[in-house]
Amino acid sequence: CPQIQRALRSLSIPLERLHIMKGHMMEDMCKGLCLQTRAQAKVQMLPTYICSTPNGTEKGNFLVVELCQNQVRTLLVTLYGDGNMSPQMMYKIFDMPEGIMHGEGEALFDFIAQCVTQFLAETVSSDTRSSEEPLPLGFVFPFSCRQTQLDKAELLSWSKGFSCSGVVGKDVVQLLQSAINKQEMGASETNSHWLSPWSRKSSQSAAQCCHVEVVALMNDTVGTMMTCSMEGRPCEVAMVADKGSNCCFMAEAYLVETIDESCGRMCVNTEWGCFGDDGSLNDIFTPYDESVDEESSDPGEKRFEKLVGSLYLGEIIRHALIALTAEKALFTGTNAAVLKEKGVFTMQHVLDIINSEDGITDVKRILELLGLQPSERDCGRVQQICRAVVGRAASLHATGLAAILSYMCQTRDMESLMVNVGVDGELYTGYPRFEEILLSVSRLLSPECMPTLLPSRDGSGRGAAMVTAVALRLAAQRREVDEVLAPLRLTHADLEKVQALMREEMERGLCKETSASASVRMLPTYVTHTPDGTERGRFLALDLGGTNFRVLVVHVTEDGIRMASEIYVIPAAIMQGTGMGLFDHIIDCIIDFQIKQNLMAQALPLGFTFSFPCQQVGLDKALLLTWTKGFSASGCVGQDVVQLLREAAQRKQHLGMQVIALVNDTVGTMMACGYDDPKCEIGLIVGTGTNACYMEEMRNVGTVEGDEGRMCINMEWGAFGDNGCLDHLFTYFDKVVDETTINPGKQRFEKLISGMYLGEIVRQILMVMTERQLLFQGKPCPKLQTKDIFQTKFLSTIELNGLALRQIRAILNELELDASFEDSVLMREVCQTVSQRAAQLCAAGLAAVVEKMRESRGLDQLSVTVGVDGTLYKLHPCFSQNLQKTLKELAPNCDVSFLLSEDGSGKGAALVAAVASR
Repeated sequence: CPQIQRALRSLSIPLERLHIMKGHMMEDMCKGLCLQTRAQAKVQMLPTYICSTPNGTEKGNFLVVELCQNQVRTLLVTLYGDGNMSPQMMYKIFDMPEGIMHGEGEALFDFIAQCVTQFLAETVSSDTRSSEEPLPLGFVFPFSCRQTQLDKAELLSWSKGFSCSGVVGKDVVQLLQSAINKQEMGASETNSHWLSPWSRKSSQSAAQCCHVEVVALMNDTVGTMMTCSMEGRPCEVAMVADKGSNCCFMAEAYLVETIDESCGRMCVNTEWGCFGDDGSLNDIFTPYDESVDEESSDPGEKRFEKLVGSLYLGEIIRHALIALTAEKALFTGTNAAVLKEKGVFTMQHVLDIINSEDGITDVKRILELLGLQPSERDCGRVQQICRAVVGRAASLHATGLAAILSYMCQTRDMESLMVNVGVDGELYTGYPRFEEILLSVSRLLSPECMPTLLPSRDGSGRGAAMVTAVALRLAAQRREVDEVLAPLRLTHADLEKVQALMREEMERGLCKETSASASVRMLPTYVTHTPDGTERGRFLALDLGGTNFRVLVVHVTEDGIRMASEIYVIPAAIMQGTGMGLFDHIIDCIIDFQIKQNLMAQALPLGFTFSFPCQQVGLDKALLLTWTKGFSASGCVGQDVVQLLREAAQRKQHLGMQVIALVNDTVGTMMACGYDDPKCEIGLIVGTGTNACYMEEMRNVGTVEGDEGRMCINMEWGAFGDNGCLDHLFTYFDKVVDETTINPGKQRFEKLISGMYLGEIVRQILMVMTERQLLFQGKPCPKLQTKDIFQTKFLSTIELNGLALRQIRAILNELELDASFEDSVLMREVCQTVSQRAAQLCAAGLAAVVEKMRESRGLDQLSVTVGVDGTLYKLHPCFSQNLQKTLKELAPNCDVSFLLSEDGSGKGAALVAAVASR
């Protein structure tokens, strides 16, 4: 029959068109998540504030109330922390009084509250009633809401036949809580006529004994996902194919621009029913669909839902049968007027027809019960139309699912995605082929994704209880996490105090009488000028500051600076051996370099970068105060390191160099940046260690004769706090790290800031969190006991903006830490807390420096550049930003620019020699 064939073709959507539709849906999803475009998006992508699925440790009593089509359903779920394998459940259903769906909102919520209190009176034990802890309630509210917290949601619009006044735009959680509070106070007698006299009495009894607190609101889709996450199977997607249609999934939180949260994942409720309201589905709308839309209460809206929701499928079929009857393809010669009656063809009729295995016998019986007189041919054709309409709905559900799966795969930066999808609803449970179509079509559209469908068991009941249980578990965990991290979170007042203490110690270090006892040594460097651009010549530089050291030759010309260098290793045995052995090794390496560079013919000026605390008594004379960074070579502390180098050169009979100046890497950084920016008068290192230097007025330097001009002061601020002035900031974790270093009680400020120690601080925090069962579900983690396993470079990687949790988890698994996604989120927070504190403390120290410079120069506003070097500053994704933000807050009268140093300890040392030669 050509008419039937034409109808079936119109109800069949080619795969190519489904591909296009999938792309449109993904585009609309991105719009819905973006702050700037969400108003235009038809797929609303509403955040649910559910950031975790069950982990099996949840336990306690959880109350659920669900607002259904004509009923209120109450449920009490008891979880035992056994992996949620055997929850105990009791429930009761209350029929809704006539007219309440269209009355005042207050009456609706009062009725719900009365149902809750009556249910509690019948089910809750005396122990639970007498408990001081409130009974947590999860509220299943299956209407479109804008949620701003898990327990705060404004109703956007009613649907499903509800139209209560005074609710749209209001927080429905607050409306329910207020109604429950009234019940508990016995203040709702006016509306208690909804319940029987016995019910009123028992409600009042329950209300007097048990306080109920609404802690979570969700829709049935989210409940489905949470139900399917029970029994040890993580579920990250849920789809409901019922009277309405919807899908939710766990999205990367940083992509949800409508929320402040940027870590971890958040369940997003797509509200995809409105997809196509912009006209993008017009070409697949048949005349039957248009008729259903026109007869609906909201023409032109929820176009996708009207193609797939079981509320509409019977109506689509009814209009198709009307049209085919008019074309004389069906019910010829019989009275088919019954088809004009809206709602006569129900979804149950449709399911019975398409599921009929006995040929046309069942179909004929069903049609006859409707008042039709079908022929055998009519029965076959009606069954074809029914299967086409329901099959199309299944294919469209599959297309929406494919869009979500591909989006998840792409945003998680994965080549393939294996994921569990919770499914519920009349279409899924009532049509056996629905699952087959859903899987086959979604795999054709998203071959990189392999979903496993999990049937939901009471998503809006058990699932809602799980949302509530998880919310309470996370709230308890949050309190404990905040308790652990609180000592590391510094207030503005804390930082101002550090700034003031640093300023005091700077003054003590500059004063001749107190410098010996100051923790900030404020060592004069005898560098009195920065480069002016007229320096010329070839200069050697030696950079010694760690396990590797470099030898460089620097050519300073009119056209700029050219350099060549080589890196040499210092074995641990030499680092911790004798001073003579160390400096002999250094000279051997210098000779090797000069031979390779053909520089043995003349004695070149050499700038020596020596990145250890020294008391400098001349530009080329400095006494080592103490070793740091793992060095402990004997016979060096208290000695002139330039002389030790010269003596080694004499022993090796090497005459190809002349040591002009000794600087540390901080001064070298300032000089290197000063060549490019004349305003650079501060040097800052934040790497393995930390230090700062700056140009001080000579009149303030009490440890050196003379009042004219300026001199660069090497602060050696790493030792700030060694006198105990920072003890109030040292946490338990800092103390443990300090005690395990080679210099306990020394370099206290450095141990709060520098890259050498941050990873260890993080490791100590993770161990405490594991002990408190906040990580790894409390399972022992032997690998965490290994010192230095958590290197500072991992902090930089873990804190990268937009880094997928899967990648963080991979990093942790590399360390043999079996981390869940929740663990990954928490570990990122620990890393952020530790690195932020380091940046803030560094800023407080720098604020003391720039404010002192401003005051010493009598300026209202200081404009200065900081030359900065060090892997922590350069490579950590947030450190520089946090430092600069805090500095602006602490020193608002100083305009501070930052210039990254290009080889301060090499080029800078050569420039000190060049300026000295000039």
